[in-house]
Amino acid sequence: MSSIATPTNNLWCLLPAAGIGQRMATKLPKQYLPLAGKTLIEVTLSRLHLAFPDAFLVLPLHKDDLWWPAAEQRFLHDYPKAKLITCLGGKERADSVFNGLNALTALAQADDWVMVHDVARPCVTQQDLQKLYNALQDHPVGGLLAAPVADTMKRSQACANNSYQKVGATVDRNQLWHALTPQMFRYNKLHSALAEGLANNLSLTDESSALEAAGFNPLLIIGRRDNIKITHPEDLPFAELLLAHQQTLQKRK
Repeated sequence: MSSIATPTNNLWCLLPAAGIGQRMATKLPKQYLPLAGKTLIEVTLSRLHLAFPDAFLVLPLHKDDLWWPAAEQRFLHDYPKAKLITCLGGKERADSVFNGLNALTALAQADDWVMVHDVARPCVTQQDLQKLYNALQDHPVGGLLAAPVADTMKRSQACANNSYQKVGATVDRNQLWHALTPQMFRYNKLHSALAEGLANNLSLTDESSALEAAGFNPLLIIGRRDNIKITHPEDLPFAELLLAHQQTLQKRK
């Protein structure tokens, strides 16, 4: 959609934003709900832009998105040097990410980094963003932010009447991780893995799952636990508190 010049940087930040947030039970898609005096999407974009001011921000959007133009105007007013690319999103997350990669076909180099981040994770810190980027610089494939599981994990089993679930077993948590975002991979490997996974109708819940299906083992980089995903209505006020706390800590430094 956007007309741009060929960039010289080797990092592209891709934020799939075509969802309609059904679980939020609101009339607005969740990325346009108010958060910390802005909208959720503006807060998340600012995190990526401030961490990587030279990187392009790539946004696959819903075909009926009526709210992006106003959000874009406000964001560019606050960050006039930000570089935005928009394209048409897809039905599922993997489709949107694939469309975003296709929008970069004539621009990205094979080994460029693509950092994919949930637009609904506005609390990611610049420290974690840069930690992921720096940790993977010499890696041939890429990896993701993740948090080791802290709780005791149970595998469920259906009861006879299927009204409830009961404990089937306790699962060893020592090798279990919560997958977070961003997830960062080489452009050509991510594009090929998604193309193959979509063609084979695989269940691709994140970018790492596509790389795993293609035979790769992405690196796990420990991320902060306050990098929450806005999924339900009660998550928004929690995110407000986290953002305020992060800002207070930043001022103390």
